[in-house]
Amino acid sequence: MVSLSVNVNKVATLRNSRGGKAPSVLEAVGVCVAAGTPGITVHPRADRRHIAPDDVREIAAALATQSRHVEFNIEGDPRPELLALVEEVRPDQCTLVPVAPGEVTSQAGWVPGASADGLADVVKTFRSRGIRVSLFVDPQPDAIRWAASIGADRVELYTEPFARAYEISEEAGRRSYATFAEAAALAHSLGVGVNAGHDLDLHNLRMFRALPYLDEVSIGHAIVSRALFFGLDTVVREYLDVLAGA
Repeated sequence: MVSLSVNVNKVATLRNSRGGKAPSVLEAVGVCVAAGTPGITVHPRADRRHIAPDDVREIAAALATQSRHVEFNIEGDPRPELLALVEEVRPDQCTLVPVAPGEVTSQAGWVPGASADGLADVVKTFRSRGIRVSLFVDPQPDAIRWAASIGADRVELYTEPFARAYEISEEAGRRSYATFAEAAALAHSLGVGVNAGHDLDLHNLRMFRALPYLDEVSIGHAIVSRALFFGLDTVVREYLDVLAGA
Protein backbone atom coordinates (compact mmCIF):
# COMPACT_ATOMS: atom_id res chain seq x y z
CA MET A 1 0.00 0.00 0.00
CA VAL A 2 1.17 3.53 -0.79
CA SER A 3 2.05 5.49 2.37
CA LEU A 4 0.36 8.78 3.18
CA SER A 5 2.37 11.61 4.73
CA VAL A 6 0.07 14.40 5.89
CA ASN A 7 1.52 17.88 5.47
CA VAL A 8 0.36 20.03 8.40
CA ASN A 9 1.67 23.35 7.09
CA LYS A 10 -1.82 24.77 6.49
CA VAL A 11 -2.75 24.25 10.14
CA ALA A 12 0.19 26.50 11.03
CA THR A 13 -0.88 29.01 8.35
CA LEU A 14 -4.27 29.35 10.02
CA ARG A 15 -2.67 29.69 13.45
CA ASN A 16 -0.24 32.33 12.26
CA SER A 17 -3.00 34.39 10.62
CA ARG A 18 -4.27 35.29 14.09
CA GLY A 19 -1.26 34.71 16.31
CA GLY A 20 -1.26 32.63 19.45
CA LYS A 21 -1.42 28.85 19.50
CA ALA A 22 -4.81 27.97 17.98
CA PRO A 23 -5.30 25.83 16.05
CA SER A 24 -2.60 23.66 17.54
CA VAL A 25 -0.24 22.04 15.05
CA LEU A 26 0.64 19.40 17.62
CA GLU A 27 -3.03 18.57 18.14
CA ALA A 28 -3.44 18.23 14.38
CA VAL A 29 -0.49 15.86 14.26
CA GLY A 30 -2.04 13.82 17.06
CA VAL A 31 -5.36 13.55 15.19
CA CYS A 32 -3.59 12.44 12.01
CA VAL A 33 -1.57 9.83 13.87
CA ALA A 34 -4.65 8.52 15.69
CA ALA A 35 -6.44 8.23 12.32
CA GLY A 36 -3.64 5.98 11.13
CA THR A 37 -1.42 8.08 8.90
CA PRO A 38 2.03 6.52 8.42
CA GLY A 39 3.77 9.88 8.10
CA ILE A 40 3.81 13.59 8.86
CA THR A 41 5.38 16.22 6.60
CA VAL A 42 6.38 19.82 7.29
CA HIS A 43 7.95 22.44 5.06
CA PRO A 44 9.51 25.20 7.18
CA ARG A 45 10.17 28.20 4.96
CA ALA A 46 12.63 30.99 5.59
CA ASP A 47 9.83 33.56 6.07
CA ARG A 48 8.15 31.36 8.75
CA ARG A 49 4.73 31.98 7.19
CA HIS A 50 3.53 28.60 8.43
CA ILE A 51 5.68 25.94 10.12
CA ALA A 52 8.40 27.41 12.35
CA PRO A 53 11.57 25.70 13.62
CA ASP A 54 10.06 25.24 17.08
CA ASP A 55 7.09 23.45 15.49
CA VAL A 56 9.53 21.06 13.83
CA ARG A 57 11.23 20.30 17.13
CA GLU A 58 7.94 19.80 18.97
CA ILE A 59 6.54 17.50 16.28
CA ALA A 60 9.71 15.42 16.30
CA ALA A 61 9.50 15.06 20.08
CA ALA A 62 5.81 14.13 19.93
CA LEU A 63 6.31 11.51 17.21
CA ALA A 64 9.14 9.96 19.20
CA THR A 65 6.64 9.08 21.96
CA GLN A 66 4.17 7.23 19.71
CA SER A 67 3.57 3.55 20.28
CA ARG A 68 4.00 2.89 16.55
CA HIS A 69 6.60 4.44 14.29
CA VAL A 70 5.33 7.43 12.31
CA GLU A 71 7.76 8.74 9.71
CA PHE A 72 8.74 12.40 9.89
CA ASN A 73 9.55 14.15 6.62
CA ILE A 74 11.05 17.64 6.53
CA GLU A 75 10.85 19.45 3.20
CA GLY A 76 12.78 22.54 2.28
CA ASP A 77 15.41 24.31 0.25
CA PRO A 78 19.03 23.63 1.25
CA ARG A 79 19.63 26.95 3.00
CA PRO A 80 21.95 26.81 6.04
CA GLU A 81 19.14 27.21 8.59
CA LEU A 82 17.16 24.31 7.13
CA LEU A 83 20.20 22.06 6.88
CA ALA A 84 21.11 22.76 10.51
CA LEU A 85 17.54 22.01 11.62
CA VAL A 86 17.52 18.68 9.78
CA GLU A 87 20.89 17.80 11.32
CA GLU A 88 19.47 18.60 14.76
CA VAL A 89 16.13 16.81 14.44
CA ARG A 90 17.26 13.82 12.34
CA PRO A 91 13.91 13.07 10.63
CA ASP A 92 13.30 9.82 8.79
CA GLN A 93 13.36 11.69 5.49
CA CYS A 94 14.42 15.05 4.14
CA THR A 95 12.90 16.17 0.86
CA LEU A 96 15.02 18.84 -0.77
CA VAL A 97 12.91 21.29 -2.77
CA PRO A 98 13.97 24.28 -4.88
CA VAL A 99 12.42 27.58 -3.80
CA ALA A 100 11.83 30.51 -6.16
CA PRO A 101 11.83 34.02 -4.64
CA GLY A 102 8.31 35.17 -3.83
CA GLU A 103 6.61 31.86 -4.64
CA VAL A 104 3.38 30.99 -2.85
CA THR A 105 4.03 27.26 -3.19
CA SER A 106 6.44 25.02 -5.06
CA GLN A 107 6.38 25.62 -8.81
CA ALA A 108 8.81 23.10 -10.29
CA GLY A 109 11.36 20.47 -9.44
CA TRP A 110 15.13 20.65 -9.45
CA VAL A 111 16.82 21.29 -12.77
CA PRO A 112 20.28 19.70 -13.09
CA GLY A 113 22.88 22.42 -13.36
CA ALA A 114 24.26 25.41 -11.48
CA SER A 115 21.12 25.91 -9.38
CA ALA A 116 21.60 22.44 -7.91
CA ASP A 117 25.32 22.74 -7.20
CA GLY A 118 26.20 21.45 -3.78
CA LEU A 119 23.24 19.10 -3.45
CA ALA A 120 25.43 16.03 -3.86
CA ASP A 121 27.31 16.97 -0.69
CA VAL A 122 24.06 17.55 1.20
CA VAL A 123 22.70 14.18 0.06
CA LYS A 124 25.90 12.44 1.14
CA THR A 125 25.92 14.12 4.54
CA PHE A 126 22.28 13.39 5.36
CA ARG A 127 22.54 9.77 4.23
CA SER A 128 25.58 9.34 6.48
CA ARG A 129 23.34 10.50 9.36
CA GLY A 130 20.75 7.83 8.56
CA ILE A 131 18.33 10.30 6.95
CA ARG A 132 16.63 9.16 3.75
CA VAL A 133 16.94 11.85 1.07
CA SER A 134 14.32 12.60 -1.56
CA LEU A 135 14.72 15.19 -4.32
CA PHE A 136 11.70 17.08 -5.66
CA VAL A 137 11.77 16.73 -9.45
CA ASP A 138 9.59 17.02 -12.54
CA PRO A 139 8.80 13.68 -14.22
CA GLN A 140 11.64 14.13 -16.70
CA PRO A 141 14.31 11.52 -17.48
CA ASP A 142 17.23 13.94 -17.14
CA ALA A 143 16.12 15.05 -13.68
CA ILE A 144 15.60 11.49 -12.48
CA ARG A 145 18.95 10.30 -13.83
CA TRP A 146 20.62 13.29 -12.17
CA ALA A 147 18.95 12.52 -8.82
CA ALA A 148 20.20 8.95 -9.04
CA SER A 149 23.70 10.11 -9.99
CA ILE A 150 24.09 12.18 -6.82
CA GLY A 151 22.91 9.40 -4.54
CA ALA A 152 19.30 10.34 -3.74
CA ASP A 153 17.32 7.55 -2.10
CA ARG A 154 14.07 8.74 -3.66
CA VAL A 155 12.58 11.33 -5.95
CA GLU A 156 9.35 13.16 -5.20
CA LEU A 157 7.53 13.66 -8.47
CA TYR A 158 5.94 17.11 -8.82
CA THR A 159 2.32 16.24 -9.59
CA GLU A 160 0.65 19.59 -10.29
CA PRO A 161 0.80 18.97 -14.08
CA PHE A 162 -1.13 15.73 -13.56
CA ALA A 163 -3.67 17.45 -11.30
CA ARG A 164 -4.29 20.23 -13.83
CA ALA A 165 -4.67 17.71 -16.65
CA TYR A 166 -7.10 15.63 -14.59
CA GLU A 167 -9.23 18.73 -14.02
CA ILE A 168 -9.69 19.02 -17.79
CA SER A 169 -10.83 15.44 -18.23
CA GLU A 170 -10.03 11.92 -17.13
CA GLU A 171 -8.58 11.25 -20.56
CA ALA A 172 -6.18 14.20 -20.20
CA GLY A 173 -5.35 12.86 -16.76
CA ARG A 174 -4.54 9.44 -18.21
CA ARG A 175 -2.18 10.97 -20.76
CA SER A 176 -0.37 12.88 -18.02
CA TYR A 177 -0.38 9.80 -15.80
CA ALA A 178 1.47 7.88 -18.52
CA THR A 179 4.32 10.38 -18.34
CA PHE A 180 4.56 9.91 -14.58
CA ALA A 181 4.42 6.12 -14.94
CA GLU A 182 7.39 6.24 -17.31
CA ALA A 183 9.27 8.47 -14.86
CA ALA A 184 8.52 6.11 -11.96
CA ALA A 185 9.68 3.10 -13.96
CA LEU A 186 12.93 4.87 -14.83
CA ALA A 187 13.54 5.80 -11.19
CA HIS A 188 12.93 2.21 -10.11
CA SER A 189 15.32 0.90 -12.77
CA LEU A 190 18.01 3.19 -11.33
CA GLY A 191 17.42 1.99 -7.77
CA VAL A 192 15.61 5.16 -6.70
CA GLY A 193 12.34 5.10 -4.74
CA VAL A 194 9.31 7.10 -5.81
CA ASN A 195 7.34 9.65 -3.79
CA ALA A 196 4.83 12.14 -5.20
CA GLY A 197 3.09 15.30 -4.16
CA HIS A 198 1.44 18.59 -5.06
CA ASP A 199 -2.29 19.10 -5.67
CA LEU A 200 -3.19 15.45 -5.25
CA ASP A 201 -6.70 15.06 -3.83
CA LEU A 202 -9.42 12.48 -3.21
CA HIS A 203 -10.54 12.57 -6.85
CA ASN A 204 -7.31 12.43 -8.85
CA LEU A 205 -5.64 10.13 -6.30
CA ARG A 206 -7.96 7.30 -7.38
CA MET A 207 -6.03 7.22 -10.63
CA PHE A 208 -2.61 8.21 -9.35
CA ARG A 209 -2.51 5.64 -6.53
CA ALA A 210 -1.84 2.94 -9.16
CA LEU A 211 1.43 4.56 -10.25
CA PRO A 212 4.06 1.82 -10.56
CA TYR A 213 6.58 1.66 -7.69
CA LEU A 214 4.92 4.53 -5.78
CA ASP A 215 6.11 4.53 -2.16
CA GLU A 216 4.55 7.64 -0.65
CA VAL A 217 2.30 10.61 -1.36
CA SER A 218 2.57 13.86 0.59
CA ILE A 219 -0.72 15.77 0.79
CA GLY A 220 -1.57 18.84 2.84
CA HIS A 221 -3.70 21.56 1.27
CA ALA A 222 -6.46 19.27 0.03
CA ILE A 223 -6.67 17.40 3.33
CA VAL A 224 -6.83 20.51 5.52
CA SER A 225 -9.29 22.24 3.17
CA ARG A 226 -11.73 19.34 3.30
CA ALA A 227 -11.16 18.93 7.03
CA LEU A 228 -12.69 22.37 7.61
CA PHE A 229 -16.06 20.86 6.66
CA PHE A 230 -15.76 17.19 7.60
CA GLY A 231 -13.10 16.99 10.32
CA LEU A 232 -9.44 16.05 10.14
CA ASP A 233 -9.86 12.52 11.50
CA THR A 234 -12.55 11.71 8.92
CA VAL A 235 -10.60 13.14 6.00
CA VAL A 236 -7.32 11.40 6.84
CA ARG A 237 -9.22 8.12 7.01
CA GLU A 238 -10.82 8.87 3.62
CA TYR A 239 -7.39 9.30 2.05
CA LEU A 240 -6.08 6.14 3.67
CA ASP A 241 -9.10 4.27 2.26
CA VAL A 242 -8.44 5.60 -1.24
CA LEU A 243 -4.80 4.56 -1.06
CA ALA A 244 -5.90 1.11 0.10
CA GLY A 245 -8.09 0.82 -2.97
CA ALA A 246 -11.42 1.25 -1.20
